[in-house]
Amino acid sequence: MTLKNRTWVADRVYQNLRHSIMNFELYPGTRVTETELAQRFGVSRTPIREALQRLSVEGYLTIRPKHGCYIRNLDVFELAEYYDVRVALEVEAIELMGRRIPYRDLADLAHTWDPKRLQFGDSGTEKLKDAEEDFHVRLAELGGSPILLKYLKDVNNHIRILRRLGFPDRDSVVSTYQEHYDICQRILTGDIAEACRLIRTHIHASQAKGREVTLAQLELHRSRAKIKSAV
Repeated sequence: MTLKNRTWVADRVYQNLRHSIMNFELYPGTRVTETELAQRFGVSRTPIREALQRLSVEGYLTIRPKHGCYIRNLDVFELAEYYDVRVALEVEAIELMGRRIPYRDLADLAHTWDPKRLQFGDSGTEKLKDAEEDFHVRLAELGGSPILLKYLKDVNNHIRILRRLGFPDRDSVVSTYQEHYDICQRILTGDIAEACRLIRTHIHASQAKGREVTLAQLELHRSRAKIKSAV
């Protein structure tokens, strides 16, 4: 297999596994192995290993040498603590921007998230979810602190599953556009205090939506498991 083909296969495996994790087809805590997945997808273990490494880096699973890989458990209390850290980091990034506002970059970011344009569509697609995370990373970059950015990316790796479940309907997607746009506009006008208030509200609302969907999915899985065991 050529390098190009192997990369394509690894990406296909990655996309399929991520879909299964996000839809709770692979339940939190489930153990998977390279051998099992290679048989499931009909490929060698090399692209499987590459896909698993990528999912591990993104926080979807944990790799335990000689034991296999485990889909990351969702501890809502632990995730809440990560969200608190995330809020603190993003508020600090905005306050740092207040010292020297990067007008052109912020104007570009505001244009990207103009709710009249819906640049990434009006549904919770993977493209939209990627762009939503990139927005917050970009704000941190514009804050000008590489250390802050590093810590935010680490936090993102721990909460990614929950935050990507925070788009249950079109209204939540459109609200995200509006909230991103408003945050940028407040910074551009120098109203840093209001921008910080908006970012707190925005992140906590996203957290609540993701938590609601997560708990519903977990309960649905438990109910299905009980039905199967009773048959």
